Amino acid sequence: MAVTADLAKLLDKEYENKSLADLIKAPVSALSGVSEGDARLLKEAFHINTIGDLGRNKFFRAATAIADLADSAK
Repeated sequence: MAVTADLAKLLDKEYENKSLADLIKAPVSALSGVSEGDARLLKEAFHINTIGDLGRNKFFRAATAIADLADSAK
């Protein structure tokens, strides 16, 4: 089954037409609203360099899971 998603609102313009394989290798600053300074802080604090690193980070995954559980308990 093919899955499609419009990621344009989540990405800076230059990354809108990239493949998922390219996006996971893209810098965190490719995400709309994440500045170069923000990306630098993520790198320093959590060794996060790419969108893939951010999405796979155990701390961010744990926080997302907790938030999702809390939301579903409402």
